[in-house]
Amino acid sequence: MRSDEVIYLWRSGLSKNKVAEIYKRRYNQHIKLIRAEVVNRHAGRLISSYEALAYVEKIIYREIMKNN
Repeated sequence: MRSDEVIYLWRSGLSKNKVAEIYKRRYNQHIKLIRAEVVNRHAGRLISSYEALAYVEKIIYREIMKNN
């Protein structure tokens, strides 16, 4: 999920926690898809809710500071 998608979801009325949950779900599904191949079975790692929230908060904070 790119930063513009995060900002779009946040501006549409979702809380930062809900956006982080959506980001975490998409990211982990993508990693699981990559790991489904035998060659890449050890590639990547799943992220926690805390890591997803940190990513989303950083993007939202940057957007708020840009507009001020």
